[in-house]
Amino acid sequence: MIARRRILQLAAASALGGAARAQPIIYPERPVRLLVPFAPLTRADLIARLLAARLAEAWGQHVVVENHKGAGGTIAAAEVARAAPDGYTLLLASLDFVVNRFLYRSPGYDPIANFAPVSLLCSYPDIMVVPEPSFSRTVEEFVDHAKANPGRITFASWSLDTSAHLASELLQRLAHIEMTHIPYLGPAPAYNDVISGRVDLMFGPANSALLLMRNGRLRGLAVTAASRQPWAPALPTVAESGLPDFAVSTWFALVAPARTPPEIAGKIGADAARAIRDPDVVQQLDKIVTTAVGSTPEQLARHLQTEIDKWGPVIADMRPHE
Repeated sequence: MIARRRILQLAAASALGGAARAQPIIYPERPVRLLVPFAPLTRADLIARLLAARLAEAWGQHVVVENHKGAGGTIAAAEVARAAPDGYTLLLASLDFVVNRFLYRSPGYDPIANFAPVSLLCSYPDIMVVPEPSFSRTVEEFVDHAKANPGRITFASWSLDTSAHLASELLQRLAHIEMTHIPYLGPAPAYNDVISGRVDLMFGPANSALLLMRNGRLRGLAVTAASRQPWAPALPTVAESGLPDFAVSTWFALVAPARTPPEIAGKIGADAARAIRDPDVVQQLDKIVTTAVGSTPEQLARHLQTEIDKWGPVIADMRPHE
């Protein structure tokens, strides 16, 4: 009888535990921090604030955007990696989030081991641009010219962890060409030297490159995305221009500290995906030539691994820096 009573007690406790687990997640119960490893008034900052405003409305809690610029995004990422895994400290991650492991000897975090994926928010491609007087009117013509002049063709970029630099390195690798890198302190001086013809090539962010193309100051050869884009349907992709494995886009995602409970990461991801796809948000993103995505944590996990697998070999021959 005692044994039977004990079994019944355990069964009741188990049922109660199951009922408790089935209860809706109570999150958030206090303000949430969203760390952005970029300066205010940048594209990343705008995206973070659009998202934060929608999440605050949905949650009834403040979502505080904090700009922690510096060291290629490693300062913000390392702080979030050290935060409590409770969903109250999030990071707006971007391309540098995954490539820093290859560029720095000690970035202070591991993008897979130290973080829980939440949602891939949005992305935007670059445009392969050359000076307007350039005789290269297609990617194929540019590649042929580069092959005939190894090391004499130049490309511009402004940071090792930007798509402007990485796309150029990927182009060299896939097209089997050799170009000379001309680094700048920002996109504006880089654009100036491409426009003047002092530099032969640049992969420029789509919004700024489009404006300069429409003004007749640059010639666009192709977009770096995997497919043609609605804002420039006549512009081919680099992939369809003879380099089928070429696809580069800058992206923004939400990640949380590792060991964040899956149910909390899943709720944040679902709410963030809903927020980024809000028609008003999509309209604002369209203005900066950025495409809303909104993924599950599992989809973001696969995306991060794909990016790591892509850029690891490309950066392998680049000397790490502190």
